[in-house]
Amino acid sequence: MGVWVMLMMGLKRVPEIAKELGVYACVSENDVCLWGCVCVCVSFCVQVDEPSKYGVVVMDETTGAVQRFVEKPQQFVGNKINAGIYLLSPKTLDRIELRPTSIEKEIFPKIATEQELFAMVLPGFWMDIGQPRDYNTGLRLYLQSLKQHAPARLASGSSIIGNVLVDESAHIGDGCLIGPDVSIGQGCVIEAGVRLSQCTIMRGVRVKKHACVAGSIIGWHSTIGQWARIENMTVLGEDVHVRDEVFSNGGVVLPHKEIKSSILKPEIVM
Repeated sequence: MGVWVMLMMGLKRVPEIAKELGVYACVSENDVCLWGCVCVCVSFCVQVDEPSKYGVVVMDETTGAVQRFVEKPQQFVGNKINAGIYLLSPKTLDRIELRPTSIEKEIFPKIATEQELFAMVLPGFWMDIGQPRDYNTGLRLYLQSLKQHAPARLASGSSIIGNVLVDESAHIGDGCLIGPDVSIGQGCVIEAGVRLSQCTIMRGVRVKKHACVAGSIIGWHSTIGQWARIENMTVLGEDVHVRDEVFSNGGVVLPHKEIKSSILKPEIVM
């Protein structure tokens, strides 16, 4: 599985900056973004708690020139990490041979030695959301950012607690209590009396009457039965159907399954 990341920053200025600099290629890292034709990164050089988990970019703090890449260093070499997001000059693509190629390991180091790869610090936040729990943490940060910068995009009303994002095509029934930190996707149906908190409800999901979903991720086109309780970082794949009154305590359910009995402890359902 590849790494999924989220970040917050304005992208419109990036091509303008790259054009102004006439730089060649660029990479983006956690507190730094690599200028070369590119990129995006987050946070003003905020120190990463565990840089040893990532690919670290060693750079000249004055000029932004990238000196080298160190993959998961065992000793501290810096806290600027590669977020895996790039905006590249077309010339960069000419360097890639017609074979499986790692841009980070094969292409960027060569450009760096030619002193044509740069890094740039940009405001915002970055987070690796490759794990379910981190995904929900990332959702919380994103919703908090919306509250600060685009509060009109967040839902409001007597049934909403804290930061909640609801697609305009979703339907919310009477007597629901939703939030904090909830995202409800396109075409979802949340029936009457449902309780949702700290969870992601993806496109096309139906949550039936009086069900409760907390701290979990519900995949596309899934169904949560009446009076069901889904909690403790339960993750449902696409097209999973949970029967009425079923309890899931941290279950991870693969796509296209029907859950007829409770999952009492964290486990993978294949």
